Amino acid sequence: MSDASDKFKHKAEEAVGAAKEKTGQVTGNERLEAEGRGDQAESQAKQTVDELKDKAKEGIDKIKGAFKR
Repeated sequence: MSDASDKFKHKAEEAVGAAKEKTGQVTGNERLEAEGRGDQAESQAKQTVDELKDKAKEGIDKIKGAFKR
């Protein structure tokens, strides 16, 4: 299961990416804008993995619970 610090870290990375993208747009810096989009995509992928880990743990816990009955 993903811990809260990882989830917070990944959300923060997404916010930093959004800030980079916006700064790149405002300043006309295409490299910074692209880097920001890349950071956001990477962070979103990490968040998806976190969610999948949580769902897998929930499923495993349900299976364990069924065998305890």
